[in-house]
Amino acid sequence: MSVMGTISGKTVVVTGASDGIGYVCAYTLAQLGAKVVLVGRNQEKCQQAAARINLDTATKNITVEVADLSILSQVRDLANRVTDAHDHIDVLLNNVGGFFRQRSQTSEGLEYTFALNHMGYFVLTDRLLPALKAAAQGRIVNVSSRAHQNGSMNFNDLQGRTRYAGWSAYCQSKLMNIMFTYEIARRLEGTNVTANCLHPGFVASKFGHNNPGLPGLIVRLSQVLMAISPYAGAQTSLHVATTPALAEVSGQYFNKSKIAASSPESLDVAAQQRLWQISEEIASRTI
Repeated sequence: MSVMGTISGKTVVVTGASDGIGYVCAYTLAQLGAKVVLVGRNQEKCQQAAARINLDTATKNITVEVADLSILSQVRDLANRVTDAHDHIDVLLNNVGGFFRQRSQTSEGLEYTFALNHMGYFVLTDRLLPALKAAAQGRIVNVSSRAHQNGSMNFNDLQGRTRYAGWSAYCQSKLMNIMFTYEIARRLEGTNVTANCLHPGFVASKFGHNNPGLPGLIVRLSQVLMAISPYAGAQTSLHVATTPALAEVSGQYFNKSKIAASSPESLDVAAQQRLWQISEEIASRTI
């Protein structure tokens, strides 16, 4: 990956960056000279991660912002703090996400998978868009998953109120990430901001460890047997975020650092627009 010198001095926001592939991305970008805003929900973990990166890379390129990105009011407050501190943002890496076997709701009344994995991306990107447009070339990078291929848009019950299955909700949310990317890329045509999404691979991280009992155990065992390292899992995110040749590439899905085909359902333009409209309405109701 030829990124040395191309990201130095640029401002990058990385969500879910206190561990896993988000941490590797933050570490690598700081090492390459980027000014990294490390975002996570646990202040102690974030501070420890930032301290390790600053020490190991012999830089002071990491700053910390704490927010629970499943709570849209916190997402908006985060965006305000970031834009107050930075006159532009070169890269927004929407990386945070999770799998939740049991249905639960946030304090704002949204189903947790939907709130964290989709609405958090939607609202943070919207609020940071002026700062991305203020950059010489802004990039939106949305981490999705190959699991989107198992997802289906249930517009009659997007938040699983009548029937909820954790894996189905996760797959649907990853499908939403791709559809959101395609729609915003279309809306940004003719601007200096690109939007792309990606599958990072099946990564050995703390993903899914929050689930008790057998589901959590299955995730752990699967990671031991089949998963790639967080370092390997971060490479496609870093490629899409930094590679000079992608400066004008937008509205694409990447796998193993190459453009790939996403599912047929993800290409439904009418569904992309419907999801956008619903997301706008939900965002406006939670202000």
